[in-house]
Amino acid sequence: MAEDLRAAVSSQTKRLNSSSEVIQRLEENGHQNKRLKSNADEEDAEDQNKKSPKRKIVLLMAYSGKGYHGMQRNVGSSQFKTIEDDLVSALVQSGCIPENHGEDMKKMSFQRCARTDKGVSAAGQIVSLKVRLRDDILEKINNHLPSHIRILGLKRVTGGFNSKNKCDARTYSYMLPTFAFAHKDHVVQEELYRLDTETLERVNKLLACYKGTHNFHNFTSQKGPRDPSAKRYIMEMYCGEPFVRENMEFAVIKVKGQSFMMHQIRKMIGLVIAIVKGYAAESIMERSWGEEKVDVPKAPGLGLVLEKVHFEKYNRRFGNDGLHEPLEWTEEEEKIAVFKEQYIYPTIINTEREEKSMANWLNTLPIHDFNSSAVEMQTSNKNSKKSSDLEGSDGCGDDSD
Repeated sequence: MAEDLRAAVSSQTKRLNSSSEVIQRLEENGHQNKRLKSNADEEDAEDQNKKSPKRKIVLLMAYSGKGYHGMQRNVGSSQFKTIEDDLVSALVQSGCIPENHGEDMKKMSFQRCARTDKGVSAAGQIVSLKVRLRDDILEKINNHLPSHIRILGLKRVTGGFNSKNKCDARTYSYMLPTFAFAHKDHVVQEELYRLDTETLERVNKLLACYKGTHNFHNFTSQKGPRDPSAKRYIMEMYCGEPFVRENMEFAVIKVKGQSFMMHQIRKMIGLVIAIVKGYAAESIMERSWGEEKVDVPKAPGLGLVLEKVHFEKYNRRFGNDGLHEPLEWTEEEEKIAVFKEQYIYPTIINTEREEKSMANWLNTLPIHDFNSSAVEMQTSNKNSKKSSDLEGSDGCGDDSD
């Protein structure tokens, strides 16, 4: 009897052990199946990404440049943060480009239209690149960007499109406090100064002198008077009506040209200010376009904004071919205006009030000798280098070295 009981218990134990082994095997198989399914899903997603066709597009960008060392990315250098650093990171995180394309931007055929420099903002920058098109692509990219950098538009373009080479012209604006035009012999309170009609007319008369083709070798660096690339074509340049913000009066100068060299716009504006204030004679403008070396002051970079880039030839050829849209951004104009009001103008106004970049720069104008020879200028430049470091950020550099 006892033996029969022991045999029954032993048999039941074996069955329990066998069942436990079966359950364990099933659980292991289940976990393994889950791992296999998870790996398969990841592989499917990766395969889907690989299969997603890349398309050549352009992005319409707006950004406040304060705190950035310009637009162009310096791959391998984390010392100076640029706008493109944040853009590329957002493109990778949103799945528009693979990570290795972010490390080597040539792989996505990346090209910016204008290489804005340190501190310079943009309301209408255009970049061209190849991406994987996603649903709600703008929202996904913007979700990974700081609020002071926005992608406002996207359009498909031809496969060989290059935003820099296909650009016919660029329009920049320069926002400045109007007390910059007050004559040097007049003591003015910055917040109380208001630009009169006569002075504004004189400013616009001088700005209009830049229209046409001139040799701007004195308005940049490292270009001689006989360098063909120093000749630039200016289509229009004028100063708009003044307006008051934060109890201070400002005005906006607009300039449209085929392309600009490093510091060219800032020096064009700086020379006009020097003339209006009475530091230089009007005749210096003609002299500056000749072979003589002329000391041209460089206005602060704070107020410089890339407003718009123009693709007129491209639009005529491809804009109505049934496959591509013209590169015009009429529908985005309201978003551009809102961005400027929220991020660009307040930055310029608040920085001017806090750091007084224009007021500090105006104090350096007496250092310049507008009748000096090249030898005298070199000595003067060495002595004034320290003060020029206070001028603020660098200006535009569409195609300068």
